[in-house]
Amino acid sequence: MSMRSDELAPSSSASWKVEPPTDRTPELLEHEHLALDVLAGLFAQRRRQRPRAVRADLERLLSPVEAALDRMGSAPAPRNSAIRVMTQELLARRCPWWAWSQEDWLDILCPTEGAFQARNGCHGKCRQYVVALAYRLGGFDRLEEIGTFFQYRLALKVFGRDAVDATGRRVREEMRSVGFSAAVPRGLMQALHAAMLYQRSDRLEDVTVETLRRVAASGPEHMRTGAAALSRALARLGTIEEGFSLHGEQQRRPLGERKATDDVPPTWLDWCDRWRAAATVAPSSIMSIYYGLLKCGRWLGDRHPDIRSPAQWDRGLALEYAAAVMRMRIGDWAGPVGAAAARTGEPMKPGAIASHLRCVRAFFNDLQDWEWIAPRFAPAQTLVPSRAVRAKIGPAPRVIADDVWAKLIWAGLNLTKDDLRDRTRREGWADQPPRYPLALVRALGILWLFGGLRRDEIHRMRVGAIRWSPAPEGEDASPTCLLDVPVNKTGRAFTKPVDPIVGTMIETWEAERLPHPRRIDVKTGERVDWLFVHRGRRVAADYINRSLIPILCAKGGVPKADARGRITSHRARATIATQLFNAKEPLSLFELQAWLGHASPQATQHYAAVTPTKLARSFDRAGYFERNVRTIEVLVDGAARRSRSDGPDASWQYYDLGHGYCTYDFFDQCAHRMACARCSFYEPKDSARMQALEAGGNLKRMLQEIPLTDTEREAIEEGATLMDGLVAGLAQVPTPDGRTRKEIEAKCCDATKGSDG
Repeated sequence: MSMRSDELAPSSSASWKVEPPTDRTPELLEHEHLALDVLAGLFAQRRRQRPRAVRADLERLLSPVEAALDRMGSAPAPRNSAIRVMTQELLARRCPWWAWSQEDWLDILCPTEGAFQARNGCHGKCRQYVVALAYRLGGFDRLEEIGTFFQYRLALKVFGRDAVDATGRRVREEMRSVGFSAAVPRGLMQALHAAMLYQRSDRLEDVTVETLRRVAASGPEHMRTGAAALSRALARLGTIEEGFSLHGEQQRRPLGERKATDDVPPTWLDWCDRWRAAATVAPSSIMSIYYGLLKCGRWLGDRHPDIRSPAQWDRGLALEYAAAVMRMRIGDWAGPVGAAAARTGEPMKPGAIASHLRCVRAFFNDLQDWEWIAPRFAPAQTLVPSRAVRAKIGPAPRVIADDVWAKLIWAGLNLTKDDLRDRTRREGWADQPPRYPLALVRALGILWLFGGLRRDEIHRMRVGAIRWSPAPEGEDASPTCLLDVPVNKTGRAFTKPVDPIVGTMIETWEAERLPHPRRIDVKTGERVDWLFVHRGRRVAADYINRSLIPILCAKGGVPKADARGRITSHRARATIATQLFNAKEPLSLFELQAWLGHASPQATQHYAAVTPTKLARSFDRAGYFERNVRTIEVLVDGAARRSRSDGPDASWQYYDLGHGYCTYDFFDQCAHRMACARCSFYEPKDSARMQALEAGGNLKRMLQEIPLTDTEREAIEEGATLMDGLVAGLAQVPTPDGRTRKEIEAKCCDATKGSDG
C-alpha cells in the first residue's frame, strides 16, 4: 500500500469542501438518460468531445466532479481522463455516483494500477484522481483494499498541501526532540498520511489508537513499525493516552505454522483459557504455566481421550502423568521452537521436568482453591518429581571464567563508537549510524558488568538512581556510590553500593540524554522517568542478550559461549556474586543476599559458589593433613645398615625424641611414641653409644611423617593436661620390649634407691 505509483500531483493550499448538488435523487432523470445515450454513441465512434447540450444535461452529475478536480489543481490530461472514467461508469451503472456503494467504488478503482488501466484504457495519474474523487465525493473508506498507492499524494489532493505539510512538520519536530535527526523512522510519514486518510481528518488530535492499529494491520512491515512509532509520538504530544509496540504482538507468522493451541482438546483448552483469565501471578508466569497446560492437554487427548475436564482427574491419573513427564523427551506433545528445536528427541533436564510439573501443580491447586473443581487428589503430593530427579536439582551457578570476565570488563571500559556498528548484515549496513548513542551503551554495559542486577531491573532503571554518600568525617576516602534498584520480582526497591565507575557512566548518559515524558511502570503503577530511553522509546528488553553481549565479546576477543553455555545477562549476576563471596575480605551469605536483593539466603546459594582456588586456600589453612601427621627426625646409620656386622637385629635407624632416641624399627606403630616409656629400645642422647654414633660420619638425617590418633592430636593441641591423660591411659599398655610403663618406672625407682644407698 505504500509503494510509489505516481508522481506528485498539484494540490491546493488548504483543505477544501465541494458543495453537493441540491437534487440528490438516487435515480437518473429522463434528460440525463438521453444525454448519456448520446455520449454512448459518441464514445462508440471514438469521439471524446461532449456537445454543449450534453454537458448542460449532465451538469447535476459532472459539475461536482469537475469542481473537485479543479480544487485538486489537476493537470488537463489526468482531469479529462478522470471525467471520462466517471462518465463511463455513469453509462454502465445508470445511476448517479452518490448512489454508488462501497462495492461499486471497489469495482471501479480495481485492486491494482494495471487492472485499472486495462479496464478504463487510461494511463498516467488518472487513477489517483479517481481514488480522490471516490474518497471526497463518494465517502469511500476501504483504502486498504485497493492495492498500492502513494498516501502522501492522496492526502495532498483531499486535504491540501499546507494542512498535510504542517501536520508532517509537527510530527518531525517531535521526533527530533527525542533524538532523531532529519531522517525519521522509515514508514512513519507514510503511516501518518494513511492515518489522516483513514481518520478523514488532517488534525493530529483526531487520530485514534484504533486508526493507527488499522494502519499497522493493513500496511507492509515498514508501515507497521511506522504506525507504532507514530503512536508513541502522539502519546508524547498528548493526543492519545498511550502508544503501542508491535514487538511480540500480532506478528505475521508463515502460513501453515503450528499454533500453540493445535491438537489441544477443546474442553481442556477452555479450562486453560478460563484459568489464564483469572490468574493473578506475573504475566510471564501465566504464559509459562499456560503453555505447560497445553502440553498436558495434548498428552491427555492422546492417552486418555475420554477425559476432557480437570474435574475428571483423580490421584491415579495425576501419578500417571507425573511418571510420564519424567520419561518425556524434548518435542513430546509440543512443538519446540528456537534452540530447543535442535534438541528434539533428547531427554528433558531435571530442572525442566520439575518446572513442568510445577506448572500443572499450580493449575490444579488454583482450581481446587477457587472451588472450580472438587479436591479429588492432592497436587502437592502427586504432581511432583521423583527423589532421584530432585537430587539432581540444586545450586549450580553458571559462573563465567575469571579470564573471560576480565576481558569483558576491559571491553566495557573501552567501548568506542566504531564497536557499535553492525558488520554482520548486508553490505553497507556497517556505514549506518549506531542505533543507540555511545554514552547509553557504555552506561548499560558498565551497569551490567558491575551492578549484579537482573535484566528487568536494568531495563526499568530510573533517572536519578545514582546517589553519592560522602565518607565519614575524619576519613580520607572517596564517596560511596549508591544505586537505587527498582522493585523486583521478589521484593521492594532497595539501595546498594556499587563501584564508582557505575555512577560516573550513568551520570554521563544522564547529561546527554534528552528529556522524555514519564511513562507508567506496570509493576508499581507509577509514572517514572526511564533511564535507558532514546528517541522516544525504551531500550529493548532483550538488547543486552541480543546486542550488547555480542558487542563486548567481539571487542574482548572471547566467544559468545563457553562450557556452561551461552553468555547471558543473568550469568553476570552469578559471576559477580561468586567473586564477592570469594574475595579476600568476602561478603557473608546474608550480606550477599541483601546486595543481590534476594528474599532468602537459599536463593542466594543458587548464585554464589566457592571457587576451587578459595577452597584450596581454605583447605591449606585448615591444616587437616598437618593436624593428623607428626613429622619426626630420623637418623639413619648407613654403614650399619649396609654391613649388618652386629647381626640382623642390630639398630640402624634412630628416631629423635628430643631427649633421646628410639631404636625400635616400627616406631610409627608403637603406642608410646608420643610419650616414650623408655623401654630397652630407648637410648639417651648423652649415652656413650649415641655420642660415638653422632661423632661418626655415617649418619644421614631424614624426616618421617607419623599419622596421629585423635587422642594424640588432642594432647598436642590442648597441652599438658591432655598429655598427662595420654600417659595415664598408656600405663598398662606393653612397650616394644614387652614391659609396661609402670614396670619400667618401678625398675627405675629401685635402681635409683640402690644407688642412693
